[in-house]
Amino acid sequence: MTYLEMMKQDKPYCCSDFNLPHDEQITAKNLCFEFNNTHADNEEKRKEILSKLLGTFDGNAVINPIFNCDYGFNIHIHGFALINHNCTILDTSPVHIGNGCFIAPGVCISAASHPIIAKQRNNGILISKPIHIGDDVWIGANVTVCGGVTIGKGSVIGAGSVVVKDIPAGVVAVGNPCRVMRKITEADKVVSVELDNNPENA
Repeated sequence: MTYLEMMKQDKPYCCSDFNLPHDEQITAKNLCFEFNNTHADNEEKRKEILSKLLGTFDGNAVINPIFNCDYGFNIHIHGFALINHNCTILDTSPVHIGNGCFIAPGVCISAASHPIIAKQRNNGILISKPIHIGDDVWIGANVTVCGGVTIGKGSVIGAGSVVVKDIPAGVVAVGNPCRVMRKITEADKVVSVELDNNPENA
């Protein structure tokens, strides 16, 4: 098995960072630079770049600059998603983002980690674990999602949280470390005011 094949597996691994395919990383960083310097109205160019960068991308996801990642090929967006400004995905392992996900500004999704022992860190040892974000998840601003985590369908992660353990489906979870606060219920529905086309209502 090559290191590239190991990285694409949906399972944890530990290795020397020096052995990972850095040419692939340079390619990703160049594509991120190109993407982040496109004009706001050039949606087709952005989609073209993302189709080269990401492992799974069907053109329905919206990613706003500035966006950064390690490799790109390990990021799998399964349908529509909105990834807002200044998000970073460290995809040394697969990162799966479900259909209908909203990811707010400043979010860091990191499959990569390092040993607690300083000597191992300094010697370039890397720990990596895959991440699974279910359909219809909303991740609030400045959240950190750590390696090995699964966030269940429809859950909401409060702004500033640090997700270090699995979060079940259909809940609101907040904090550092992130904990489930309550289930999402019909009482959470909001009333939407729809204005007609009458200029007096503008």
